[in-house]
Amino acid sequence: MSSRRREEMEAIRADDCWKVIERAAASSQLKRAARAREFLFYVGTKLLKEGCAQVHEQEIGHAVFGRDKDYETSLDNIVRVSATDLRKRIDGYFSTEGAEEPLIFEIPRGSYSPVFRWREKETVPELPEESVAVPKPAPQIPYYRQLPFLLLSGLALVLAFVCLLLWHQNQALSKAGNRLEGKPALTALWSRFLNSPRQTDVILADTSYGLLENITNQPYTLNEYLSYSYLTKIQSSNMSADRKADLSMIMERDHGSIGDFRAVQRIWALDPTSPKLVLAYAREYSADSIKRDNVIVIGGQNANPWQDLFSNQLGFTVEYDAALDRSYVKNSNPRPGEQTSYPVTFRPDGIVGYGFVAYLPNPSHTADALLIAGTDSQATEAAAEFATTESSLEKLFKKFPSKQLPYFSVLLKTARLSGTPLTEDIVAVHTY
Repeated sequence: MSSRRREEMEAIRADDCWKVIERAAASSQLKRAARAREFLFYVGTKLLKEGCAQVHEQEIGHAVFGRDKDYETSLDNIVRVSATDLRKRIDGYFSTEGAEEPLIFEIPRGSYSPVFRWREKETVPELPEESVAVPKPAPQIPYYRQLPFLLLSGLALVLAFVCLLLWHQNQALSKAGNRLEGKPALTALWSRFLNSPRQTDVILADTSYGLLENITNQPYTLNEYLSYSYLTKIQSSNMSADRKADLSMIMERDHGSIGDFRAVQRIWALDPTSPKLVLAYAREYSADSIKRDNVIVIGGQNANPWQDLFSNQLGFTVEYDAALDRSYVKNSNPRPGEQTSYPVTFRPDGIVGYGFVAYLPNPSHTADALLIAGTDSQATEAAAEFATTESSLEKLFKKFPSKQLPYFSVLLKTARLSGTPLTEDIVAVHTY
């Protein structure tokens, strides 16, 4: 570390630097970006706690992103891309939530080590003493000239009254818009997510990732998804260069499913003004959040790897058969009269698919989780419709042995045939 840099760091206490890093990491800019937070804490630790003035790209790739110690950085730009994203998030923090931070930092381009400095205070230049003018008393404004100001003041009062009236109307509409009122089955399930003191994260599937798994016919774990190590596996495989380029292009896009979005619409319609619901994308979600918050996971395991965390509890999973080029629901714990798999059926008059809804504890058993998935976009939407309809849940709850709501998973047969609306029929019910 240079003598000048050392002097600057001595003038700023390391404890203060670490505290501002922690505040930035907890901000809305970074708290849901798990990799960016880990990146920031790593380079901050190297500088403030280990005294390393510079951190090399290869070292970060190994420690933060799980790459090999001697991986080729010219072929894998994950650190450079992530550093660009982190710089934007840091700038965003100091221009919004951290606008009053006296101590700020940045990660300069060409470096991965944070640089701290005191925020420069804006100063108002003082006029020379001889140029200071003594203010003259303001002339009296005639009444007719004050009239426009009086009218504007009156208009402001009227607008304030109208805003207050609209606020009261909005409160009344919010109560009317809550579809749980007077519906005991919906209330039994959804009050745990909409009326809980905890936040409820609704995780949308990453359909780009699901498409990649289907093309490569290679399932990947949640850890591989979060560390992006599946991309390294693809680049080191025997695929052609064109195929690798196509897959990289697919993963550069953030794609979603229309069925997933409609599923979210149905959930939001239960209570449009609920502050508890927060929409998240599978690729940007963090393990810390799923351990702390209520969670609703939309989409099958190949497109939403967060379902991986529930595989030991869940009897039903959506799988893909590459040989038949179709999806199916796998029943890992079939009970008497149940099949081990439920494949999609193509008929001349339409498609018969399958979906499931599962109510389980979150991985840390501190909150609740709801899983909604189907063999295709329409089946996922049908499963969400089942879970948000009073009559459907009433039918399901009658199959439970007691009045108390248990943890459960229900397998549904969905059909959209020519001339008929989308339907859902209960095929199997498991309680835990």
